[in-house]
Amino acid sequence: MSDLIEDAGPGKNAHEYTVSEISGAVKRVLEGEFGYVRVRAEVGRVSRPRSGHLYFDLKDDRAVLNAVSWKGQVARMAVQPEEGMEVIATGRMTTFPGGSRYQLIVDNVEPAGEGALMAMLEKRKKALAAEGLFAPERKQPLPYLPEVIGVVTSPSGAVIRDILHRLSDRFPRKVLVWPVAVQGQSCAAEVARAIAGFNAMTPGGALPRPDLIIVARGGGSIEDLWGFNEEIVVRAAAASDIPLISAVGHETDTTLIDFAADRRAPTPTAAAEMAVPVRLELLGWVGEQGARLTRGIGQAVALRRQRVSDLARALSKPQQLVEGARQRLDTWGDRLDPALRAASQRKRVQLAETAGHLRPGILTRALAAKRDQLDARSQRLRPEALTRELDRKRRDLAQVCARLSQVATRQTETRRSQLDALERMRQGLGYEATLQRGYAVVRSGDQVITSKTAAEAATALEIQFRDGRFAVGGKPARKSHSPKPPEQGDLF
Repeated sequence: MSDLIEDAGPGKNAHEYTVSEISGAVKRVLEGEFGYVRVRAEVGRVSRPRSGHLYFDLKDDRAVLNAVSWKGQVARMAVQPEEGMEVIATGRMTTFPGGSRYQLIVDNVEPAGEGALMAMLEKRKKALAAEGLFAPERKQPLPYLPEVIGVVTSPSGAVIRDILHRLSDRFPRKVLVWPVAVQGQSCAAEVARAIAGFNAMTPGGALPRPDLIIVARGGGSIEDLWGFNEEIVVRAAAASDIPLISAVGHETDTTLIDFAADRRAPTPTAAAEMAVPVRLELLGWVGEQGARLTRGIGQAVALRRQRVSDLARALSKPQQLVEGARQRLDTWGDRLDPALRAASQRKRVQLAETAGHLRPGILTRALAAKRDQLDARSQRLRPEALTRELDRKRRDLAQVCARLSQVATRQTETRRSQLDALERMRQGLGYEATLQRGYAVVRSGDQVITSKTAAEAATALEIQFRDGRFAVGGKPARKSHSPKPPEQGDLF
């Protein structure tokens, strides 16, 4: 800035500068002296506007430095600054003429040691736990034998080979691999998209929806595993409708996805063991259960047989059951002959008493009464009486026949009207009526062609118009008329 400053000796006027000249000079000096710096400080106020840029403060116990990271720089950061976090910010110093202040354009932010990372991790863990994302009641039970297993991991690492090998040894299942980066800046976003993508699959679709998801990665440092501590990954795991196993790192490694997952596996191989049972053990268990079932059925049958034998011994013998009935039959047989002789004697006495009442006078009077009845009935059978009765019956029959003829005529007319209406309806609904309006029916043999594909596949086509049929090749087809319905005969 010294080149812009002129000496103002006694009697001389000082040079006048514009605000822009002063700001530009300050900016050149500041950027020249501090082109690339690393600043260790505590993160203060953090602002994330909708533009995607990141504004935050770097401070210590005596001063505050404004910092800004543009949208592209924020996307490349492995660790996002949070308030209260101790970091090392790397960037270049510059000024903001619109606010008369200097600021640091931050290219990268890294925690100031493992202690800062652990403090930020513990803070994030408490915040997510307060939302209930780690609650035990949110955990889903794992399916006993999933048909399809989705694996979120790197396709080129040893983890996927270990999982596939372990599944093949225990119980082969269909595996869908969603390739992701398991460390670096894009790790968290890709893992979250993979979990959400598996959940978005349609059950029964062309690509089957997994019954179980395994998120797996090998061991590494806390920086390598940091992508699985990101909030976006934890929320995706907690929101998964598909049961999820977290198999990130080795047994001593712990990430936040382990708390949100339905089950944590110490290693990827252990996750495969949790996912499926051992097939040979299942076969052995089924065989053992079958043997137990056979033994149980045999024992049950034996117990029932013994029970029937015990109950049979308590029953009486058949001979003892019929002895009383046989004795009663013999007693009644002995009484039958005397009872028949006594009954015959009583009937004989009654017959003798009845015969004593049949004296000649009584018979004569009864015979005269019967003769009078016969004469009265014979009077009714004279020709004149028969003729009158026959004429009356004939008149009654003629009246009945006339009424029957009228009823039959009315019913016949009604049925004929209904039949004519049905015939008109049939002709209106039949395709012959459609042909009369200018349409046509295309056939190939006995098959009706209804699409262009079927017409192209047919070897020969025939078109039916209202007055006949015509072959597509130009040869007239047999003339066909719609068959007339059979005439309705008269019912009488």
